[in-house]
Amino acid sequence: MHPILIIGTGLAGYSVAREFRKLDTGSPLQILSGDDGSFYSKPVLSNALAQKKSPEQIALNSAADMARQLHATINPHAQVTALDVAAHVVTADGEAFPYSRLVLAVGAEPIRLALAGDAAADVLSVNNLADYARFRAALDDRRRVAILGAGLIGCEFSNDLRSIGVEVDVIDLAPQPLGRLLPAQAGQYFRTALEQAGVRFHLGTSAQQVTRAPSGVCVTLATGAVLEADVVLSAIGLRPQVALAQTAGIRMNRGIVTDVFLQTSATDVYALGDCAEVAGHNLPFVMPIMQAARALAKTLSGTATAVHYPVMPVVVKTPACPTVVAPPPPGVAGTWEEAVTTDGVRALYHDAEGRLRGFALLGAATRDKQTLVKDIPPLLG
Repeated sequence: MHPILIIGTGLAGYSVAREFRKLDTGSPLQILSGDDGSFYSKPVLSNALAQKKSPEQIALNSAADMARQLHATINPHAQVTALDVAAHVVTADGEAFPYSRLVLAVGAEPIRLALAGDAAADVLSVNNLADYARFRAALDDRRRVAILGAGLIGCEFSNDLRSIGVEVDVIDLAPQPLGRLLPAQAGQYFRTALEQAGVRFHLGTSAQQVTRAPSGVCVTLATGAVLEADVVLSAIGLRPQVALAQTAGIRMNRGIVTDVFLQTSATDVYALGDCAEVAGHNLPFVMPIMQAARALAKTLSGTATAVHYPVMPVVVKTPACPTVVAPPPPGVAGTWEEAVTTDGVRALYHDAEGRLRGFALLGAATRDKQTLVKDIPPLLG
C-alpha cells in the first residue's frame, strides 16, 4: 500500500499530519521536506528579536522528533523535481516516491524587487527559520535596517527591530502602511503610532538600487533620496509556490486551485496553506491553515469533509499599536466607516445591504473584537 505523501513541513504540512494521526494511527505516512524538517511556529519569526530567541530556541522539534510523534517517514532536504499525477509518483533527488494520495503544502516564496546596485544580491528576506538565522547573524551589532515593504511582515519586523534599539526605515509605494488591511484613517493612526516608536516611513516611493558604502549600504529611492543602512530586509510580500503543480498540469489562479474539500484538479492531489487558493480564498494566515488541516485530515481518513472558514481576525504583532483586522471578503462591495479617538480607531466595513462584513480595530478598540466577530457571516461554509 502506497503512503499518503505530504510535500512540505511548515505549519500546513505538519498540521495535516498531526490531525490525520488523531484519526488514523496505522496508514503509512511519508513527508518530504525541502529544509531540515524541524517544526517551528513561523509567525514567531517577526517578533523573535524582542524575545531574544535564537534559531535553536525557535525550533521546537527536529525532523526525527516529528517522525516519532507522527509515526511517519520524513525525508529532510528533499529536492522535489517532478510530479506525475497520472502515475501517482513524485520524483525527489532522482528517487521515485509513489503515493496513494498527495498533499501539497509547499508554501510561498518571497517576492523580490528588481534592484540595481552592487549590493542588491545582499538584500535579505525572512520566510523560514534558516532565513531568520541569516538575518540575525547579519544584524550582529549593526544598528540600521532598511525594510522594503510596509505590509504586515514589514511592519511587524519594524516594531520588533525598534524594540531592540535598531534604527528602522520602511519604504513602500503605497500611501500608508498596511495598505491592504486598513482604511485610510486607521492607516494614518497606525503610521503615527509606529513613528512615535521611532520607525521612519518613506511612502509613495520605492527602492531603486542598493550599493555598498564604506559603512554599510546606501538605498536609493525613486525620489532620489538616499538612505544609509547596515542591512536591507525585503518584505514585499509572498508568491504561492506553484511551479511543481503547474508543470504537472494542475489548475492555477492566485495559487493552486482547490474546491472546498481541498481537492485540486488532479485526482488524489490536495493542497492547503500559503500555496493554495481554496474555493476562491487565498489566506496565508494561521487560522485558515488550521481549519483546512482539520477538514483535510478527515477527508484523508475516509470522511469527505468540506473546509469551514469562520470569521478569522488577523492580529498584527505591533505592540506600538495593537491592531486586529477582519478583512472584508474579496469582491464584496461596501464602505468603511471609521471612528477615530485619542486612544484608537474603530473601523467597520458594511456591504451594500448594510451588513457588517469586516472590521479594523486599533489601540483600545481592539477590545471590541469578540463582540464584532459574532455579527459577521462566515467566509466559507
